[in-house]
Order: sequence, then C-alpha cells, then structure tokens
Amino acid sequence: MTGSNVRIAQLASSALAACLVLAAVAARSDTVAIVHARAWTLTADEPLEDATIVITDGRIADVSTAAAPPAGARVIDAGGHPVTPGLMNAATRLGLIEVSAASETVDHSVKPGAPGAPGVGFDVEYAINGNSGLIQLARADGLTRAVSYPGNSAAPPFGGTCVLLHLIETGDAVERAGVGVFATVGNRSAAASLGSRAAQWQTIRTTLDAAKAAASKPPAEPRSRDAAALDLVISGKAPLAISTERASDVRQAAKLARDYGIRVVVIGGAEAWMAADELARAKVSVILNPLANLPTTFDELGSRLDNAALLRKAGVTIALSIDGVQSYNAGSSLREGAGLAVANGLPYIEGLRAIASAPAQIWGVADRQGTIAPGLDADLVVWDGDPLEPSTLPTAVFIQGREASLVTHQTQLRDRYWHLIERARAASP
Repeated sequence: MTGSNVRIAQLASSALAACLVLAAVAARSDTVAIVHARAWTLTADEPLEDATIVITDGRIADVSTAAAPPAGARVIDAGGHPVTPGLMNAATRLGLIEVSAASETVDHSVKPGAPGAPGVGFDVEYAINGNSGLIQLARADGLTRAVSYPGNSAAPPFGGTCVLLHLIETGDAVERAGVGVFATVGNRSAAASLGSRAAQWQTIRTTLDAAKAAASKPPAEPRSRDAAALDLVISGKAPLAISTERASDVRQAAKLARDYGIRVVVIGGAEAWMAADELARAKVSVILNPLANLPTTFDELGSRLDNAALLRKAGVTIALSIDGVQSYNAGSSLREGAGLAVANGLPYIEGLRAIASAPAQIWGVADRQGTIAPGLDADLVVWDGDPLEPSTLPTAVFIQGREASLVTHQTQLRDRYWHLIERARAASP
C-alpha cells in the first residue's frame, strides 16, 4: 500500500470513528431521566419516593429510588411532584365529534335507513380525526390513550366496533381497530327501535348463537365485516361492550358473559352497584360515570356517588368516563371524576388505577400502557400537584418517550388576552 493510500485509509478510519462517536452521543441524547419524582407506578399501592425514571428508545428502561441519571441523558427534575402513567379514557368519542351542533364534525353513527349501511362491523376508524382540537386538549391534560366507540349501526342493538387511539402528536392516532364490539340496551337508546328490551337482549343472544355456529364451520369466503367483528367477541380476542344503566340489564350482561364464555364490559352501569357480586363472579368490568347521582331516566333511579367504591370493594374492575363529555375535556373531567369517586369511598390508589391501568387492562393494552414499569411505552405525566385535584396541571407529558406540547387553542387564547385582564385589574379601585 502506498503512503497516500495509507493516509486515505487512516482518514476513513478516523471519519468512521467520529461517526460512531456522534451516533453514540445522539443515542445518549435520546435518553431522558426524570429525577426526584413521587412515582405512582400503580404496580404497588404506595408511590415510589425520590424515584428516577429512565426513558430510552420510547420505552421505560428503569425505575429506581435515588438513582443517578445515565451519563448524557436529558434530565427533568420533578422536584418531588407526582409522576403517573399517561391517563387513558376508556369510553370516548374523541376523533369522532368536534362540535356536536355541526353535523359535518359528527362521525359516530350510521344514518338510519341508509341503504347498504354497515351493521355489527361498522368501523369508525376511518373517520378518526387525529388533528382534532379536542385530542390536542386531552393530550395536554395528560391523556395518552383512549378508546372511541360508535353510536348506532344498521343492526341495533349493535353499534359497531371500538377503536383504540394513541394520542401521538404526529401521524395516525388510530393504534388498533376492532378492540371491542359496542351495543346499547335500554328504552332511550338506538336499540329502542326493536321495542322491548327483552327483544334487545334476545337479538344479542341470537346474533351470538349464529356467530358461534358459524365459527365452528370452515370460514366462508369472503368473510363479512359483521362476521369478522363477532368472531373477535366469540374467540375472546375483544370484549362486547354494552352501554346500559338499569340493574336488571347489568345482571343480564353478567349472565351473557357466563352463558357464552365471552368478555363483557358494561358502559354506564348507574345501578351496577346492585349487581356487584354477580359482576365480579362473571368477571365483567364496568366503565362508569362517577358523577352520576341524580337520575335522568327511569333506568338510573338507583344512581349513587359511591357506585365506584362499592363495585371495587366487590372485586369488579372499574374504569371511568364522564357521560356527556366523552370528547370535550376528556382528560381533565376524567381526573375530576376520579377525585369525586375517591371522595365517596374509593381508595386513592384505585382512583388512579381507574384512569390509567384499569382501562388498559379492560381494552387489552396493559402490556404497553397503564403502569410505570420497564419495557412499557414511556407514556408519562409529570404533575404540579395532586393529579386528582381539578386545579392540578401537567408540567410535562411524554408519549412514547417524546415530550408533547402543552400548547392548546385554549392556552393561546389565554396568553393573547390575559394582559387585558391584568390591565383591568390594575385599573380597578
């Protein structure tokens, strides 16, 4: 090898070494360490004090007490404030409603009587608007995942299939479609077109019978969307989520789970506390509204504020969603509702679990979301106070290890006009 060739080889070797060093530095810069955190891991009943949470490659790498952050990591000092997993709203219309009075922003239901309209397999994933301002607001309020469910389909009492959302800032918010099949039972629901709720329950059972029979035979080609959706329920891959309130209907939901050996989730369940033991035995989870205490229908006459506490005491897995604000304030209302449930007897740790780990368990994403543990998605929230106090706000929200912006349309309006408020205050006597 000539001298010039040797020199070229040396330069190439040096350049390669420099690239490797830069790559190592870049890799280290992607590591984030949250230090001095009061970490509610939700894997234990008490918080981990003075915790260090290390995030690498979008996942939680380590959780330990009083540990030094890795060299080169970006360090965020929580200052003793609470850190929780990202919150998850178990039943929303996020991405499907923007302004309820504007029909062009409402995408959760099939038009009644529409020819060829989809039934059980009505899939709302195609309508999800990831750029919704309500998703932006929910994310800034600490919500990192949510489930959006349909309204009604052409096959009542079935409404269609639910979709899992991951509230990332860029890209497709739809993480997985078909995480559950939705149905409603009650005299004020879309299913009321069938008449008596007896007809509604019989329709559900008849449909499940047909699906079980079809599942035992060689699959037909092509497989219909309705059949594919029902297969998920019959096989246990996804739950049947039934929106209903009355105790007798809640008991029917528990009986359905036992008779068919399927996973059932009750959404609403204002009177579910009356059937708590039956729900626990049938392993039926309840996504309830912790604000429900005054009936708006005859189905809700037994509403009470300690519904969550009574259900959890009986061993029922519970999650929370505030009826009427499934899209609006989907994050802040969730925390407020959890705080109210705690004020009415639900243990504090169970209040946190009801808005983080329990929804992940119900919808089958507990391997990615809901606790602070190595290997899970680094979806984390640093709070400036008690997460269950309405006045508390996130100081940092991480989704898959990336810090999300806390700027919303609301904060922009506040910043634009706050000086006028200050000026008026200064001028007042």
